[in-house]
Amino acid sequence: MPHPTDTASSADTHSALRFITCGSVDDGKSTLIGRLLVDSRAVLQDQWANVSHSGEADLALFTDGLSAEREQGITIDVAYRYFATPKRKFIIGDAPGHEQYTRNMVTAASSAHAAVVLVDATKLQWEGDGLPALLPQTRRHALLVHLLRVPHLIFAINKLDALEHAEQAFQKISAALHAFAQAAGIAVHATVPMSALKGHNVVHARPGWCGYQGQSVLQLLEDLPVLGEPSGAALAFPVQWVEKFHDSSDTQKGRRVFWGRVAQGRVQVGQQVAILPSGQTAVVAQVLSHVRISGAVDAGQSAGIVLDREVDVSRGDWLLASDAGAQTLEPTRTVQGTVAWMDDEPLVAGRTYWALHGHRWVKAKVTQIAHSLDIHTLATQAASTLAPNAIGTISLALQEPIAVQPYSASRVMGALILVDTASHKTSGALMLS
Repeated sequence: MPHPTDTASSADTHSALRFITCGSVDDGKSTLIGRLLVDSRAVLQDQWANVSHSGEADLALFTDGLSAEREQGITIDVAYRYFATPKRKFIIGDAPGHEQYTRNMVTAASSAHAAVVLVDATKLQWEGDGLPALLPQTRRHALLVHLLRVPHLIFAINKLDALEHAEQAFQKISAALHAFAQAAGIAVHATVPMSALKGHNVVHARPGWCGYQGQSVLQLLEDLPVLGEPSGAALAFPVQWVEKFHDSSDTQKGRRVFWGRVAQGRVQVGQQVAILPSGQTAVVAQVLSHVRISGAVDAGQSAGIVLDREVDVSRGDWLLASDAGAQTLEPTRTVQGTVAWMDDEPLVAGRTYWALHGHRWVKAKVTQIAHSLDIHTLATQAASTLAPNAIGTISLALQEPIAVQPYSASRVMGALILVDTASHKTSGALMLS
């Protein structure tokens, strides 16, 4: 199943790659990150000294510090690590495996270019006939990576060095992973046998080990393209901040500057835009980069936009291309889609939440729970509630209209975050259909 942006003209292998490591508890995510940092020579001498004991390094300690911070209640949704090789730069999102931290994994995956899903071979019963049963978090994380449209997924089967019949285990577990992925419609970029502890197939490939002749995990990541928006995507710009100058030549006689990050397309002088949800139109008179240099700005970059006339624009509004041929979006008060439910309390129809779309907050009432997804059988079933960490389909009624697109068309305009009105905890992530 090709990703919708596989034909994007902006795909390249030179930009920094943002990827996450995920999977079940104790599958070796921290050790994998430590091995990547050590073997790619991205560790400073004092860092090495802090994790070394009697000449041996505990690789997991490179990230355990932030894991401990999360356990103590410090607000760190995702632990990030940065490193580079001669071929490219990387940003690693360390997503915890515990079920109660699923919201952290969703946060990391929502902006990732790739995901490495680890599988602990020592936890699975692969001997005998038939395929081994995968752990629930392996299934859940792979499904969430797919639902969040992360372009590339790599399965890394870890700890095979601890098994006597490693090649047979790799073949059985790999077959189980691919059977699950095929049934769920998940595209798999590669499946790699690995030992994070020993370094097999992490940074350097070990040809022939477990019958595998492919690239190491790092080599695969180095060659992945960073996929941009589809070629010719229309401008979508969420307004984050409105700046007013009464006397400034930069803002053309004091007109307001609307700041934000270009979600898709390109913003440039002369474009006609619609301001939603109000429906007013204007023309872009000036575009400023994040350092206030005039010129066109592409998707993913921050920009300041000055319009040719005074119109009512506030934080949370969208500026969308309204030139000839651009898609016209009608603001709506009713939406539906697939939700990853992350609250400790079950989701029930009738409850009201805050919904965040771009930078706009609106009240949203759950009008229907259509069904839930069984992560073991991949079958949908009727449901009146959604349990914590469940995946299902719901409908919402919104207090105010918003302009949306399906998540399959836009990861920004097609996403809603649901927040509990009392506790202010993130309760769910909704991918609109």
